[in-house]
Amino acid sequence: MDVTASALSPRRITRQIAVGSVKVGGDAPISVQSMTTTKTANVDATLEQIYALAGAGADIVRCTCNERAAAEGLAQIVPRSPVPIVADIHFHVEMALAALEAGVQGLRLNPGNLRKPQEIKLVAAEARDRGVPIRIGVNAGSLHPDIYERFGGATPEALVESARIELAYFEEVGFSDVKISVKASSVATMIAAYRLASSTFDHPLHLGVTEAGPLPGGLLKGTAGIATLLAEGIGDTLRYSLTADPVEEARAGRQLLEALGLRERKGLDLIACPSCGRAEVDVIKVANEAQAALAELKLPIQVAVMGCVVNGPGEARHADLGIAAGKKRGHLFIQGQIVRVVPEDEMVQALVDEAKKIAAEGVAARLAARDLGAEAEAAADRALLLDAKGADANHAAQRIEQIRHRTQS
Repeated sequence: MDVTASALSPRRITRQIAVGSVKVGGDAPISVQSMTTTKTANVDATLEQIYALAGAGADIVRCTCNERAAAEGLAQIVPRSPVPIVADIHFHVEMALAALEAGVQGLRLNPGNLRKPQEIKLVAAEARDRGVPIRIGVNAGSLHPDIYERFGGATPEALVESARIELAYFEEVGFSDVKISVKASSVATMIAAYRLASSTFDHPLHLGVTEAGPLPGGLLKGTAGIATLLAEGIGDTLRYSLTADPVEEARAGRQLLEALGLRERKGLDLIACPSCGRAEVDVIKVANEAQAALAELKLPIQVAVMGCVVNGPGEARHADLGIAAGKKRGHLFIQGQIVRVVPEDEMVQALVDEAKKIAAEGVAARLAARDLGAEAEAAADRALLLDAKGADANHAAQRIEQIRHRTQS
């Protein structure tokens, strides 16, 4: 966890449970989840997707268990999976029991679909005896009709009440190995529901905006809800619910946690300026090319692509590595220090080469190996650009004088 995370609200401490080898709640890192879209009975296709999800940053993967063939598939999938598997259960208690027989590391029950108290308690007792946690997965779109009518809709209070009733059934059989979600497709409702859940339960919370939709809107809605709560210290695990390849869900979850400083960087973090009148290159094109080339390296590195040699290195001095574009040349810098000046058509390759060397040798060694004449060359480029563009393009001195004149009393 870095300085970014320390600027957020203190994380709310919850009970800790274990989904297989992954701890959830307490002081455990916030975990990323996703769900397969394959037929669970198709073991090879499902495993292929699980490995892709794990590679993209998923710590836990959920698979549907809606029929006997799916449960039989889980029995073959679980021992071969690189991450813990949670079985998604909706209407049939038999499928929950079958998934437990298959050896899954977690269950997700929807209180709106599995409604009979005796069946709920049966599953909880079986999970208790096997040491398997359950997520109470409340969804605004499938609330019990009685709760919906009592609260006048899928309100935050209704969602939390649904979870409370389910939890009471669990407690009757001495089962407390639980995490809770209170999802809604409305971002505002979701945020309010989780805030209420956070003050009501001490169980870990699974965050998500359900049915968020396709990219880019679904990503925006998911981030709006999940990031708001994480910034308030609420949440122990999360899933983006996107109408897209589930790998996008895992990638988004991981990147969000890294951006907030809540997980150690695992892959590339490319930052780039939005460009301005000083830019001498197509910053968008260079940034996209750099993103594609550097992502393949799978290095935990922050790289900056800046369109201006005047401000670029200073503005991005926190980056591990960066390039600032000048007139037909690029200033390659490491943590704000110019190490080389390269031709414009070699900028992306220079970033790739230097990233590999930083990974192999470390930042200190690469700074020691810098071109000693690079800073002088860079200074000359900056001076030329300032002469061409004007050091005071906004005529600040003249404007300040006018401001003083207008504000004199």
